Amino acid sequence: MHKLSLGLFLLTLGCAAGETSSARGGAAVLAAENARPPLAAVRPTRLEAHGDVRVDDYYWLRERENPDVIAYLEAENAYTQAVMAHTQELRETLFEEIKGRLKQDDSSVPYKLDDHYYYSRFVEGGDYPLHCRKRGALDAAEEVMLDVNAMAAGHGYFAVGRRAVSPSQTLLAYPVDVVGRRIYTIRVKDLASGETLADAVPDVTGNVAWANDSKTLFYARQDPVTLRSYQIWRHELGTDPAQDVLVYEEQDDTFDCSVFRTRSKRFLMIASTHTLSSEYRYLDADDPTGEFRVFLARERGHEYDLDHYADHFYVRTNDGARNFRLARVPVAAPARESWEEVLPHREDTLLEDFLPFQDHLVAVERRAGLLQLHVIPWSGEGEHYVAFDEPAYEAGPTDNHEFATSVLRFGYSSMKTPDSVYDYDMRTRERTLLKRDEVLGGFDPDDYVAERAYATARDGVRVPLSIVYHAGLERDGGNPLLLYGYGSYGASMDASFNADRLRGCRKTPRTSSCFSRARPM
Repeated sequence: MHKLSLGLFLLTLGCAAGETSSARGGAAVLAAENARPPLAAVRPTRLEAHGDVRVDDYYWLRERENPDVIAYLEAENAYTQAVMAHTQELRETLFEEIKGRLKQDDSSVPYKLDDHYYYSRFVEGGDYPLHCRKRGALDAAEEVMLDVNAMAAGHGYFAVGRRAVSPSQTLLAYPVDVVGRRIYTIRVKDLASGETLADAVPDVTGNVAWANDSKTLFYARQDPVTLRSYQIWRHELGTDPAQDVLVYEEQDDTFDCSVFRTRSKRFLMIASTHTLSSEYRYLDADDPTGEFRVFLARERGHEYDLDHYADHFYVRTNDGARNFRLARVPVAAPARESWEEVLPHREDTLLEDFLPFQDHLVAVERRAGLLQLHVIPWSGEGEHYVAFDEPAYEAGPTDNHEFATSVLRFGYSSMKTPDSVYDYDMRTRERTLLKRDEVLGGFDPDDYVAERAYATARDGVRVPLSIVYHAGLERDGGNPLLLYGYGSYGASMDASFNADRLRGCRKTPRTSSCFSRARPM
């Protein structure tokens, strides 16, 4: 949507700041050289944990409302402005160039949820989206559910979190943050009358889920100091939020918790997650006042995810499988000893996610660093992978809200192909392009070449590299190269599109993105 990347912003500044300073004279540079950074006061604080003692001289800077902290930050900002003053003209030029590539009246691809099509769109001159829907067909009359431009008027900061439409399609729950710390107030709008209900649940996260009765909401609350999501509460529409019921509290401060409804809409789930383990609780979504039951108690080192289809729970687990495997177990008897293998562990393939549909299972896998969409019919016939056309790319499911469909929607991009949305018929294997982001300013993907190569590390492991450069580049081994890589905690960096990065291909002929060896491949 309307996002401006700052990564190349800094790169380009480094390449061009000298030219701008020279053109505008040395006065600004001299002023910057004479500026002195502010020094934070040393106020030692003794901290002890796990038998270890350390002294933090700057622990006091964590006090957000302390006038001394605010004064110090203001001094830092003033120093930054002084040091960067000579780049002001360049920064404005770059900002306008980046902004000029964005389509100001863009819109998302509508997705179907029950009997409505939902989408978001921007209007010329607006900073925020309009969240809309149409009933029954795409040529039906538009219903604006939320005009965030109007809602944001008068606020210095305004954000709407993840919205949740009730199962009846008549109510919209939406979290609003007017501070910028992801501390939300949940509001509910009656979509039939257009009125916002009196219900207002303050000081919560943006995580909300409906029960099937369309009058009961579950939501997560964060610790007011650490902002760790640690409680799940239940609210019934029309009642005082002060009387809401605490359903679950995560006592282990190394875990977060969240709540969601399964794709099948049959169960509500509470997920407690940690870097190295997880635990799920489940409840029939038709029985919102019932008791959540633990699916499988947490064990250090055991990570699992849970969803539901037909008469089984489906479990993505690393139990005996460092790259994860998929199992299922009957809902009526979910004991661990009853698990059945659906997808076995593979040494060369990481199972990252899965989506059950009525007639298909989609496994999101990573092999040799690349994401793969593995389509598996429940009938057992016609198993295949979605084919992609480029050597390096980013792809993944998006907005798959319909369960009883043979169409998989996925997003796709590469280092030369803008963000795209496809519908893929899992029966016929036909792929339909629904939208490709328009990049203004004369962008042509044929002006660029995207490749994939490998670098062999000292331990012999081949590290994949995604490379993009201008088609007119003379490959003589003497071109400048921007090498960027990230990978930690099992996170990989995919070869996605970034229009600002391609600007660097014109200014400095070649740029490369390096995939760090973060996960087994």
